[in-house]
Amino acid sequence: MTTTVPGGAIAGMAEAPPGPPAEIPFCRTEITPEAQQAVLQVLASGWVTLGAQSAAFEEEFAAWVGARHAVAVSSCTAAIQMALTALDLPPGSPVLTPTLTFCGAVQAIVHARLRPVLVDADERTLGVSPEAVAAAAARGGGAAMVVQHMAGHPLDCAELAEAAGIPPGRVVEDAAHGLGAALGGRAVGSDGRAACFSFYATKNLPIGEGGAITTVDSDLAERFRRMRLHGMSGDAWRRYHRSGTWRYTVADSGMKANFTDVQAAIGRAQLAHLTRWQRRRAELAARYDARLGEIPGLILPPRPEGGTHAWHLYVVRIGPEFGPDRDAVVDALAARGIGTSVHFIPVHHQPYFRDLLGADACANLPVADRVFPQLLSLPLHPGLPDADVDAVCGALAALAGSR
Repeated sequence: MTTTVPGGAIAGMAEAPPGPPAEIPFCRTEITPEAQQAVLQVLASGWVTLGAQSAAFEEEFAAWVGARHAVAVSSCTAAIQMALTALDLPPGSPVLTPTLTFCGAVQAIVHARLRPVLVDADERTLGVSPEAVAAAAARGGGAAMVVQHMAGHPLDCAELAEAAGIPPGRVVEDAAHGLGAALGGRAVGSDGRAACFSFYATKNLPIGEGGAITTVDSDLAERFRRMRLHGMSGDAWRRYHRSGTWRYTVADSGMKANFTDVQAAIGRAQLAHLTRWQRRRAELAARYDARLGEIPGLILPPRPEGGTHAWHLYVVRIGPEFGPDRDAVVDALAARGIGTSVHFIPVHHQPYFRDLLGADACANLPVADRVFPQLLSLPLHPGLPDADVDAVCGALAALAGSR
């Protein structure tokens, strides 16, 4: 019987010559065996779209977050659009949004027939600060605001609403990165009017696609359920169930943005692992901190004061003292088999938004302009081995000071 030894060599045989560096992907999506089995059960059930599994997932997700209601939808982008539309603002109303964010979050404002007003980044958190929010509101107005918990660092939405001069109920939380974060003892998404989550393949609760809105408002939750299916009063599950009726009414605007029971089956099984995954993310972030803290020119992500970071991303900044610039570091790490990413290209750098909003609205965003060329997201996912973190840190240490 053959046995293996660390490194994979066969005992008693000569070790193979070293090959290319092992691949360390930026992210790896884990769909657990329980989730895979749950999908097979749904596929065999004869009902695969929005139904009983989706309703059960909503209850379980709301309980995990600590929210009163959760409404599962097709994506976080759709969730943001729905949450903004449900504010019933006049078309063209200004909505404050970070410029250092994913373009889809700003497209949601446009699709809701509202006008994005870009807010500069905060140097420390890479989110937005009250000062930057107040400056943007004074410049472009603000009827509502989208607040992003960038990389998993929670922000104080009430404080930002006050800075913007808007009621807290007009804040939509972009919590795509925020699942598992908390501030002041309150979990992100537990106590607001609308917090929008993502279940994309790279997210903290990976399903592949999908999203959810949590809310404290029962009437609003019911409106979201109608909105995700064209404004209809009854979804197909309720209409076709033996206790249901084929009759329905359309009293609201709506869109096609429903969840499916296939997604829900994955999500319910994945939820059982989420607390453990969050602990692992925090362990990995601490390991990065310990090994990268002494490298000159490398700026590490801060911890939230009085809160818990979700550690969706571990974003460092490559400062001038490091030596090679960010793009050179990306290329050098890729040559070593290490995947990285950049979060995000500022919205005002994109030609579509520059044409849409005009040059003046895309000017005077100096912090985002300054930090963007420095941003680098390192590999981070619950299945990442400690040895891979050490390899990434070793590679960065070797690159520091080089040109």
